[in-house]
Amino acid sequence: MTETIRLRLDVSYDGAEFSGWAAQPGRRTVAGVLVEALQRILGASGPETPLGLTVAGRTDAGVHATGQVCHIDFPAERYAELSASLLRRLSALMPPDARVKSVVPVPDTFDARFSATFRRYEYRVCDDGWGPEPLRRYDTLGWPRPLDLDRLNAGAAGLLGEHDFAAFCKRKEHATTIRAIARLDWRREADRTLVLTVQADAFCQAMVRSLVGAMLAVGEGRRAPEWPAKLLTLRERSSEVAVAPAHGLTLVAVGYPEADEYAARADATRRLRA
Repeated sequence: MTETIRLRLDVSYDGAEFSGWAAQPGRRTVAGVLVEALQRILGASGPETPLGLTVAGRTDAGVHATGQVCHIDFPAERYAELSASLLRRLSALMPPDARVKSVVPVPDTFDARFSATFRRYEYRVCDDGWGPEPLRRYDTLGWPRPLDLDRLNAGAAGLLGEHDFAAFCKRKEHATTIRAIARLDWRREADRTLVLTVQADAFCQAMVRSLVGAMLAVGEGRRAPEWPAKLLTLRERSSEVAVAPAHGLTLVAVGYPEADEYAARADATRRLRA
């Protein structure tokens, strides 16, 4: 059996031309181009997702990342040969819309998905009549009507904390929709773009974009600030909630505990998700 070393990879990508993170036959995905680059470096063919490639959060098609994290189990002997040049080799082989920003050895107890303590996303919206700056068109949603910052934050306030977010999720069989949101707030930046920051232990599929869709309805005055929180009483997805477009969403950070707590955190997360 080949001895391996676990490596943490920090990854950024422009999601516009990707069909999400996860490898899919016949589709261009972030995992797909990363695996292809790693296979070329190793000079070997293998399964579609070799090396135990595990990611912190499987982003959907069109969603971006500046702080994605994944891990692989790399052949130890080859890493000893390539450690000084691995990042440079990946930079040469990866496409311009996906970058590996760092490669560092981590303990075998590190799990990019289950050891994570939080995921943080941002969602960008421009409500100026002329739309987003052309250079930001791929990561900023243009909104045709004025949005009120105070109303957006009032709508967000009732969603903080631990709740069953079934009304905002695409339910998966045998998976919980209970999540704990630690941060949910809007700000207006100097260029007048509105930016939502949302942080939680984890998110269900389409949850963040559904939360954004509900809060935008509040921000433009179509719904009362209390409306998003009232939906938390539902136990299935609400047809009244619009899912905001993917391109405004970016995964900006994933948090982890100290190294000696990786295994305990992973075990606790697995129990919680079960």
